[in-house]
Amino acid sequence: MTEPRERSADDRCPGVFTPHPAADGALARVRLPGGVLSAAQMQTLAEVSAQHGDGYLELTARANIQLRGISDVEAVADALTAAGLVPDGVGGEDIGGREKIRNIVVSPLTGRIGGHADASPIAAALDAELRRADGLDGLSGRFLFGVDDGRGDVARHRPDVCAVLRHPAETGVADIVVDGEVAGSVDTTAAVAPALLDVARAMAALTGPRRWRIHDLDAATRVSVIDAARRRLGPPGDQTWADVPATGPVVGWFEQDDGRVLLGAVVELGRLPSRLAEFLAAVGAPITITTDREILLCDLTEPIAETVVRVLAPMGLIFDAASPWVRVTSCAGAPGCANSHAPVRTDLANRVAVGEPVTDREHWVGCERGCGSPTESHLRVEAGPDGYHTRRVQENR
Repeated sequence: MTEPRERSADDRCPGVFTPHPAADGALARVRLPGGVLSAAQMQTLAEVSAQHGDGYLELTARANIQLRGISDVEAVADALTAAGLVPDGVGGEDIGGREKIRNIVVSPLTGRIGGHADASPIAAALDAELRRADGLDGLSGRFLFGVDDGRGDVARHRPDVCAVLRHPAETGVADIVVDGEVAGSVDTTAAVAPALLDVARAMAALTGPRRWRIHDLDAATRVSVIDAARRRLGPPGDQTWADVPATGPVVGWFEQDDGRVLLGAVVELGRLPSRLAEFLAAVGAPITITTDREILLCDLTEPIAETVVRVLAPMGLIFDAASPWVRVTSCAGAPGCANSHAPVRTDLANRVAVGEPVTDREHWVGCERGCGSPTESHLRVEAGPDGYHTRRVQENR
């Protein structure tokens, strides 16, 4: 059992209506439940970034997008609201607060390649409830929901509460996992989102300003949250998903179950230039961002996919799974972040340019906060007053 964690500062998680005052200007985080956005929404993000930001879309470890250097917060908020990227308010609720709790990670290939069932409708139902449900006012913007389509790719990241869909041949619809422990199950698709929300309400009622996640709680309180969930749920399943090994990166050319093509790519430093984002939008295909900062273009015909690779690869979209940029990421670093001890992005780009092999997952950070760190085991290359130091991080949440 982990020890309770007292965070060193209040939750300053940014949103669109409540941006963070970074050293390079206002920083807004756009929540994308399931990492999903339409071509039109990508076009809006590209335009907003070019007109009011630094010209880049930052991909995050929660499959969201950040905009930096914002000069007109109100104009950005208006444009993103009109595009359906943030809630437009329900009955006088705190729009900014509701926006920031829409943290939903979903199996990125769901409904297209593999999985027990399509998790997308459940994620959409959960997002709809988060916009209007009662009892969530105390929930932190760090609290994480997960919807796993049965392959275990979301559950292994240990969201605060996660639904893992069962195989259609099994009894019941999904197991409900709370901070890595299976609490029970639900029998209908309609019951999944309410079960996840029940856990979130319990957390919202318990937490103080520096208790963001369930694993921040003391042992007794954490157990009480899980036990309360168990009393409301049916019996757990056999959890075969827990033994499924992690798959490789979703980078390259993939055939969907329906015969169409899915293209996966990354960009250097996880920063998508607004001009390249406009070209992505012009393809007119559904887009999914993953927690590994991958960009998935979905539902393509083979001729369209071939054209996308031919045109966008020279512009900076990387379709090669062997590229070092698949395995290295970083925080913003100096000068964008006042806390950073080093220009992390520049230093990481130089490290890749030298051509030394990347043999492990690396995340470069400018200070001990480790912003943007992967949840799984990785090498943290951390800048300090006396230079960089490397250490293994087994789990980061």
